[in-house]
Amino acid sequence: MAMATFTVGAHSKNPTKTVVRARNFEMIIDEPRNLGGTDTGPTPVEYVLGALAGCLNVVGHVVAKEMAFELKGITFELAGELDPAKFLGESTTNRAGFQEIRVKVIPDSNASKEQLDAWLKTVESRCPVSDNLANTTPVQLTL
Repeated sequence: MAMATFTVGAHSKNPTKTVVRARNFEMIIDEPRNLGGTDTGPTPVEYVLGALAGCLNVVGHVVAKEMAFELKGITFELAGELDPAKFLGESTTNRAGFQEIRVKVIPDSNASKEQLDAWLKTVESRCPVSDNLANTTPVQLTL
């Protein structure tokens, strides 16, 4: 299968607010008021967590169908901590991003525990967003 390319365009509305266009959709990224933002949208790192949940959902349903068990839905609880010192330009040895992301996956299914364990392992290995977060992906910034 040929590689697929995904693109988005974005522009800043103000120092904390970014408008992103993805196909025919517009997403607002902003910071909460306590971080100087206008609180009109999720933060960039909240979008990362949301993207992970969305990807796990799609792949989870694909894999359940392949494994021939009913999956009525999935609930996700995601959390991650990061040290804002690096982002704020303060001295720190921590990286700027999440130190760890924890995802609780709650499938609505009558599949056995063994089936669900195999399902989750497959889902994790096939989710592109999970792969990007778990492995180094080169990012090239240019002017």
